[in-house]
Amino acid sequence: TLCCVSTLGLAITLCCVSTLGLLFDLVYREETLLNVIKSVTRNGRSIVLTAVLALILVYLFSIVGYIFFKDDFILETMEILVSEVGLMLDVFSCVPNLPDIVVVGEDMEDGKERTCDSLLMCIVTVLSHGLRSGGGVGDVLRKPSKEEPLFAARVIYDLLFFFMVIIIVLNLIFGVIIDTFADLRSEKQKKEEVLKTTCFICGLERDKFDNKTVTFEEHIKEEHNMWHYLFFIVLVKVKDSTEYTGPESYVAEMIKEHNLDWFPRMRAMSLVSSDAEGEQNEIRNLQEKLESAMRLVCNLSGQLTELKEQVTKKYHLPFEELLLRASQVSNEDIQWFFC
Repeated sequence: TLCCVSTLGLAITLCCVSTLGLLFDLVYREETLLNVIKSVTRNGRSIVLTAVLALILVYLFSIVGYIFFKDDFILETMEILVSEVGLMLDVFSCVPNLPDIVVVGEDMEDGKERTCDSLLMCIVTVLSHGLRSGGGVGDVLRKPSKEEPLFAARVIYDLLFFFMVIIIVLNLIFGVIIDTFADLRSEKQKKEEVLKTTCFICGLERDKFDNKTVTFEEHIKEEHNMWHYLFFIVLVKVKDSTEYTGPESYVAEMIKEHNLDWFPRMRAMSLVSSDAEGEQNEIRNLQEKLESAMRLVCNLSGQLTELKEQVTKKYHLPFEELLLRASQVSNEDIQWFFC
């Protein structure tokens, strides 16, 4: 019987531990949950230093409370008595059971207890109840009367603890955590945006494929599919080196040297062919313009030849001689002729 109980307890313990391990594995695999943990650990130094500042302030307020407000540290307490000592292991929940628990609070005087008779107890009380109370340590201390001589000092004490510890220090810690989580979320969004708008293999952006024969989606799915590159790397690793082809030998050597120069960085065959077609179209357009210009020159030459013939017939002089005489006429002669 004892062996069966031990075996059952071991099996239940292993089940609980394995379940805990699976839960942690889920946290590790889910990026959002992992960012929650990183929001605390990334700026851990700032959080720790701020927490040290909070402890220093708690220590100072504990000293002031121990010196001036020792009688105000009176808290309600309840004593727990266990009539039967023993632990039973719940088979289904893996949680220890405390049987026959009796709560007794009437035996104490008014159910209250002084918690600042020593400096250590003052520190523990301020640290435990002061930080967990929404209004600070003043929420758990005795409510003083306005006729007491230290009433104003007590009000200042409660307000200073509330503003310095609760509002400033704790919110500084929360602010660091929230800002870190926001930065991690922004980084995640930037990564997703880069993966959506940039080719993982060549690094070309989506706008490079505008007005091209190949779209960006076709490029990342067919031309530069990252899984095809991964399969090729696995093929090179598992294939016998004596059966390598030329490209496989080159890639295997580059992988061994951790060199990524064999990746087509910032270039793609589809863009090269599109650019070549574009250049051919430009050359074709230039040729057409050149041919039209040559035809225009031929027409002008024909018209000039006809003009020469007409001038020669009319004035019985060569066209070149007429041009020479016209160039020799001065501006004064032209003005005299018109006057």
